[in-house]
This record gives sequence, structure tokens and C-alpha cells, in this order.
Amino acid sequence: MSALTDLNKDIALCRQCEIAKTRTMSVPGEGAENAEIMFIGEAPGWNEDQQGRPFIGAAGQFLDELLASIKLKRSQVYIANVIKCRPPGNRDPLPTEIANCQHWLDKQIELISPKIIVTLGRYSMAKFFPGKTISKIHGTAQTRDGIMYFAMYHPAAALHQGNLRQTLKEDMLKLPLLLAQAKTAKIKEEVKTEVKVAIEPKTEPPPQQLSMF
Repeated sequence: MSALTDLNKDIALCRQCEIAKTRTMSVPGEGAENAEIMFIGEAPGWNEDQQGRPFIGAAGQFLDELLASIKLKRSQVYIANVIKCRPPGNRDPLPTEIANCQHWLDKQIELISPKIIVTLGRYSMAKFFPGKTISKIHGTAQTRDGIMYFAMYHPAAALHQGNLRQTLKEDMLKLPLLLAQAKTAKIKEEVKTEVKVAIEPKTEPPPQQLSMF
């Protein structure tokens, strides 16, 4: 049994928020445990709450379409949300709920160790791009601590604003090149580390004074 599977079981037992009382199922996330790309949305909706799987409604179908445009399937990436339970009436996540779920998401990121994290929507974006607005930074990337963060609109936004559909498609098409860049940067960092280790001077033991006796 993997560490991620164990984590998902712990998430299912979580009762930190009031919404745990109204959920049908928790929705930890799903996908490849060694995924190079991790998508992080906002919160489960009705369909997700019923089945315990992320992005399986209309927004999920569009996400699958976006993945197919860069020749990927959801089984090759990892998909999760900022919070793991559906807020009643599909309302926005509360700050306390986001804070309570933060350690679950942080642990998922640690275990999966993706090269790119794609934020879907403003709540996901706020965690990794604090103080920014999605209309200004969508389609842009930042690299911190060995992970590239890439901001996108939430697929559900395109269901309500048709003009965002093309924007999401164009942003998604940037991912293959960004992934190649992230891999190159990772290799360079590893080479740098190896060189540093190789040229690290050996510490010689201090000379010992010979005993006169």
C-alpha cells in the first residue's frame, strides 16, 4: 500500500470542518502517484461528492478535453482540489476550510513531487500566487523550490463564459514546452549538485604531534 493511499484514508476520516457532516464522500484526488503535472482545483461539486472523484462533472469533461489536446490522459497526471469536501450548495470555500485542508494538500504535493503544479481557478491560484489576480497571470509560470507553478482559469469558468474556453485551450497548449523546461532545469540542478559534491575538498585530519615517550 502506498503512502498516498494511506493519506487518502486519513483524509476520508477527517472531521475538522463542519462540511464533513454534510458530505457524501471526501474527494482526496486521483491520478498517477509519480505524475509530472499536478492540477489543483478549488472544491468538489455535487458529482464529485457522490463518487469521491475529482473533476467528473461538466468541468471535468472539459478538463479531459484539454488534456487530450496535449496528448495526455487523466491517469498520467494527478488531479486534486484545495479542499477535499463539497461545500453545501457549491458555495465558495471558507478561509477556515482552506486552512484546515492545507496540510492534506501540502502532503500530497510532497508525496507526488510534481515538476509542474497547475492552479485551476482563483482559490488554487491564491495559495501559490498570493496577491495576484487570475485575469492578469493566467498562462504564466513561476518556479520556486524546484517546482514550476502555472496559473489557469478553472474549467468551470468556460462553462459560464464561453470566451474563456479558447483562453483555456491556449494556456493548456503551453504545458508541454513548460514541462520540457522544468525537466531541463531539474537536470541542471542535479548536475550542479553532483559537481559541488565532486569538488568538495576533503577534510584532512589535523597533524598529530609525535610523542616523545
